[in-house]
Amino acid sequence: MGKLSNFFSSKDKKKLEDGLASTKKSFLSRLGTAVVGKTKIDEDVLDELEAILIQSDVGVATTLKIIDALEARIARDKYLKTEDLVRMMQEEILELLVEVEKDSQEGFDANISSKPHVVMVVGVNGVGKTTSVGKLAYQYKSKGKKVILGAADTFRAGAIDQLQVWADRVEVPLVRQEMGSDPASVAFDTLQSAKAQEADIVFIDTAGRLHNKVNLMNELAKVKRVMSNVIPDAPHEVLLVLDGSTGQNAFEQAKQFTVATEVTSLAITKLDGTAKGGVLLGISDQFQIPVKYIGVGEGIEDLQVFDRKEFIKTLFS
Repeated sequence: MGKLSNFFSSKDKKKLEDGLASTKKSFLSRLGTAVVGKTKIDEDVLDELEAILIQSDVGVATTLKIIDALEARIARDKYLKTEDLVRMMQEEILELLVEVEKDSQEGFDANISSKPHVVMVVGVNGVGKTTSVGKLAYQYKSKGKKVILGAADTFRAGAIDQLQVWADRVEVPLVRQEMGSDPASVAFDTLQSAKAQEADIVFIDTAGRLHNKVNLMNELAKVKRVMSNVIPDAPHEVLLVLDGSTGQNAFEQAKQFTVATEVTSLAITKLDGTAKGGVLLGISDQFQIPVKYIGVGEGIEDLQVFDRKEFIKTLFS
């Protein structure tokens, strides 16, 4: 992951290990049971592995890709032993996880060339979307970036107030209007303010749910259109926040939002509270969207930049 590995600290690794503990324990214990007493990888082992991956919410399509790839390698190499299975799985999973753009691989330390860099944050209510915006603001500010937030989820007074709490806590400006205001108007004001204050990065929090999908699509499209009128090419990113503990529901949410708008990156939250962290792999592969951040705890520093190699290493260690 280039420079990312240079600043992925021992504290980050410890948080990652603790956050993935439930997924890791569930996955590796089942894998161990599948291969106990076996000396080679046979059909029974692969059938058991298929069941383990599906139970971990990797998803059927991605699971079949992994199994097919393993079968092809076994057919080619003939005499692979069960101890080779972990190594091969690591390689296949790494191949399936979509990699973020090179400019993003330095994480919170990244040099932001297009200022202000505008991120529209989407996701259903309850997944930790507004909290993620607050934590991202903290992480980027702690690296010396000038951050501005926009409260464009104007359908819930609670969302505006919650983001205000985060803005006050992190000590960054928040652009807000009254509940019921036009979200596109808030986005417009936020970007105008960001330009005037020469901000580095802007996070626009959007509505999690309107009363039907058509309204959601229209609203997000309108917000994007207004932003691009203020700053060409804005938003530069559309970040979809998903709750990793919801398993298959996260797949459905990803499906809806990728139809509603052009999602460019993912933040998977609440991985510390689930044994189904495999959802991260399945969604990234199925929708061909890179995971950029993961939540491995409730603390303000527990939203991490996602490192594919470190994730796989931790999962299988």
